[in-house]
Amino acid sequence: MSRRIRSASFRVASLLAAAFFFALVAPSIAQTAGSARSAASTSAPVAPTPPTPPTAPSPLGASTPAPPMVNLQIGGSGEGQNFSAAIQIVFVMTLLTLAPSLVMLMTSFTRIVIVLAFIRTALGVPSAPANQILIGIALILTFFIMSPVADRIYNDAIVPYQAGQIDSNTALDRGRQPLKKFMLSHVRPTELDFFVGLSGAGPTAPGDLPFSSVLPAFVVSELRTAFQMGFLIFIPFMVIDFLVGSVLMAMGMMMMPPTMVSMPLKLLLFVLVDGWLLVIRSLLQSFGL
Repeated sequence: MSRRIRSASFRVASLLAAAFFFALVAPSIAQTAGSARSAASTSAPVAPTPPTPPTAPSPLGASTPAPPMVNLQIGGSGEGQNFSAAIQIVFVMTLLTLAPSLVMLMTSFTRIVIVLAFIRTALGVPSAPANQILIGIALILTFFIMSPVADRIYNDAIVPYQAGQIDSNTALDRGRQPLKKFMLSHVRPTELDFFVGLSGAGPTAPGDLPFSSVLPAFVVSELRTAFQMGFLIFIPFMVIDFLVGSVLMAMGMMMMPPTMVSMPLKLLLFVLVDGWLLVIRSLLQSFGL
């Protein structure tokens, strides 16, 4: 029994010794084999590179197309000539952007649209006529009133400029004069003196007044005139409201809204007196037409 145990232990010890020897010697053998392979690969002769065949010369008269060149140069010799054109383009784009504001503030549009809005409110029908119709009526009347001014601007500034007789600065100055004359003819002295005093221009002839002072004075004057006309328009409709309210109170009809009775009466009165024609005539006469 003891012999078997000793033989088994001897076998186990032999296997452990073989495994330990293999673990120590195997990496050295693998490293040696790798060094031998690298040395063999280094010492192996390299095949020579075949020479590049010469390129055949192009036939006479044949031109090789040059590759397209992209010019990324900023500026250049023509920068001074294109600078004024760029400024003109920026000015035109800015003018187109501000065109609605200029039409509303530098023409008769402000007074007309405010008066028409007062009429609609005084009648008690806030949605009839619609905003688009009121603005359309105001634009048509504005074109009618401003047509003489537009003709003068076209004949004095645009036509000579297109013909090359004047430059852009002269055309701008000539086109501004008829518009400034129109605004000065409808501005109030109080507002004009106020804005001229704020600008520090001092006593100045009407033709030499700065445009920056004439424009705000004209806008304030138009607002004042429009509200005065709106107040005069409200008076007859307010009288109808008072009469209807007094009659309903005298009859003891407390729960009856006065607007339900007064609105048809106001509409009937406005139609009988041809109110739209009277209002439009008054607006045109307020501008001297």
